[in-house]
Amino acid sequence: MSDDLVSKRYLDHSYLEQNPTWDSEDAPWKMARVKKVFEVNNIHPKSICEVGCGSGAGLAALRVTYPDVQLVGYDIAPDAKSFWKEHADKNIIFHIADFIKSEPDHYDIILMLDVLEHVADPHGFLSGVRTYSDYIVIHFPLDLSALSILRENPLLHVRRKVGHIHYFTKGLALELLDECGFEVIDYHYTGAAISSPQRDFKSRLFGQFRQLIYFLNKDFGVRLLGGETLMVLAKNK
Repeated sequence: MSDDLVSKRYLDHSYLEQNPTWDSEDAPWKMARVKKVFEVNNIHPKSICEVGCGSGAGLAALRVTYPDVQLVGYDIAPDAKSFWKEHADKNIIFHIADFIKSEPDHYDIILMLDVLEHVADPHGFLSGVRTYSDYIVIHFPLDLSALSILRENPLLHVRRKVGHIHYFTKGLALELLDECGFEVIDYHYTGAAISSPQRDFKSRLFGQFRQLIYFLNKDFGVRLLGGETLMVLAKNK
């Protein structure tokens, strides 16, 4: 699958039509978990760059906690720019550009939250990003599970609606980072099945059953039933 074909939905308004809020409502929830990664690992960044920043709501949420940190966002989608004016008073620098091709600065932290599953060549993309930061924080949706394979519709839904073209389990996500020259420092499940903002009634109801299976064996439960996401902190080997 070519980069041009994958990028088309972000360049021709297709993504905005399918996702008119650009999932801004999820941003504070994700960034709360990013901040937890920083705190647990005693990281005090002076500069943070979010690659694939979308609406910018995530960086705006970070600004509340980090008033003096340099915040920079990159996205290839011109439509994302229409959201950025909401954050004009937050002192955030936004770019409509391909991060790697733009020859960016070096940052203490690069964030990629729900990005790699959209990229045609995640290996090439990760390898290209490596040299531009000390640490990288990645949020992986764990779309791949025994249940999602059996049902298939959940995989087709995220492919058609939000453009996921790669699907991960925890093991596959961590293996990808190792293959691309990263050392994983910390990772954890985010509790998305229980606490993410966009759960509908059926998801909340099924979440009670998930909780039981997760209690018995979390890794097995996630591979069986899905519903989780993974937050990972890594650095160059």
